[in-house]
Formats: sequence, structure tokens, C-alpha cells
Amino acid sequence: MRKETSTNALNEKMMIDSCGMSSSLAVIGGRWKPAILCRLSYGTMRYGELKKDIIGISERMLVAQLRELEKDQIITRVVFPEVPPRVEYRLTDLGRTMKPMLDAMSDWGNMYRKHINQTQDLSGAVAIEQ
Repeated sequence: MRKETSTNALNEKMMIDSCGMSSSLAVIGGRWKPAILCRLSYGTMRYGELKKDIIGISERMLVAQLRELEKDQIITRVVFPEVPPRVEYRLTDLGRTMKPMLDAMSDWGNMYRKHINQTQDLSGAVAIEQ
């Protein structure tokens, strides 16, 4: 945890406060949040379903990312008073407004990945021909 009054923290806050893209990335940035949001954009999921569906995420990281998204009001955590307890996660109304942005990011990422793969294939083919 870093000091809130450090130059780095103050610069980050200034950037988030003045730039919409920085603000968006502060909420959804990182390795695991996009994967969580992608799955929740299709509907409500239980913790165990998320853990099973997101290959490679540790329990500690999943809990931390879910808590951050909940704090940012992007998802909601619903606890059912049952034995054993059941917990579900779903997008809030605010979180659902992110769907067009997430879809656009996914489309761009797929296009970019295809472009890079084609470029690398072409450069490899040129190197072989020489």
C-alpha cells in the first residue's frame, strides 16, 4: 500500500480527475477485472463459478478484484442467508453501462491480435525466403 500523499499517488489522482480515459482505466484496468466484467456482463454468477471460469486467477486475487469492483459500484454482492451461505455477483446499473465500452475494447483487441499475428507471419515468411 502506498502513501496517499506521495507524488506518484497525487499525480495519479490528478490524471484520473482530469481524464475520462484514465478514470475508466482506473476502474477496469489490470489483468483480471476485464475477465470478471466480461463474465458478469452475461449475467449473475456465484463466486465458485467465477473462480472456475477464470483460469489462472488465485482466490486472493479474485476476492481483491471483486471487492474493488464493488467499492467502485460496478458490481454488487448479494449474500443469501442460507446454510451453506450463497453469494452472487452481478453488474449494477452503472456496471451495465460499461457493456458498449467493453464490447468495443474486445473488438479492437481481437482486430489487433489478428493484425499482429498476420504481421509476424509475413515477417517470418520474408525471413525464410531470404
